[in-house]
Amino acid sequence: MMQPVRKPHQLLDETRRLDFLAPLTLRLYLAPIFWMAGTQKISHMEGTIAWFGNPDWGLGLPFPTVMAWLAALSETGGAIALVLGLAVRWASIPLMVTMAVAALTVHWENSWLAIAESGTEASQRLSGLLDWLAAEHPGRHEFVTELGRPVVLNNGIEFAATYFIMLLTLFFIGGGRYLSIDYWLHRRYMTRGNHYAD
Repeated sequence: MMQPVRKPHQLLDETRRLDFLAPLTLRLYLAPIFWMAGTQKISHMEGTIAWFGNPDWGLGLPFPTVMAWLAALSETGGAIALVLGLAVRWASIPLMVTMAVAALTVHWENSWLAIAESGTEASQRLSGLLDWLAAEHPGRHEFVTELGRPVVLNNGIEFAATYFIMLLTLFFIGGGRYLSIDYWLHRRYMTRGNHYAD
């Protein structure tokens, strides 16, 4: 009676042999995002500190020098840890904190969406600009739009929340089997209760 259900389920269970691909792809997706964010902060650290501290046109955070360096080093160090699969669960903690702070201080007032919807005033203004450009300067319009239609950045919490959820997943499942240093360290030094046991 259960045979028709059991066989497909057994086949589905066979895919667990490849379960290391899920954390690997999360790690490799997130690593360049945090590397670029962190190195950008470091290469423009004076401006980063000013933006972290200024209450008028920046974030208005206390201890802006400390906060800016913590964010930058968390992102660059976290990116390296993600690529190597080294201390992934530990590295995900400061990265989650960074994403939570970014969502609350930078993106919250802009609601959810990262890209402005087509019906918003900002997107309507962009459409008007593109229409004008098409009428007055068709060559430039073609140059601007040939690789895709420009969009308006809404700067909502969507990306920060998505990255937070991905990091939360890595916090609980770790770097994955085989293609992470954590896996081999656990196999070498941990005994019973090994999270990565085969």
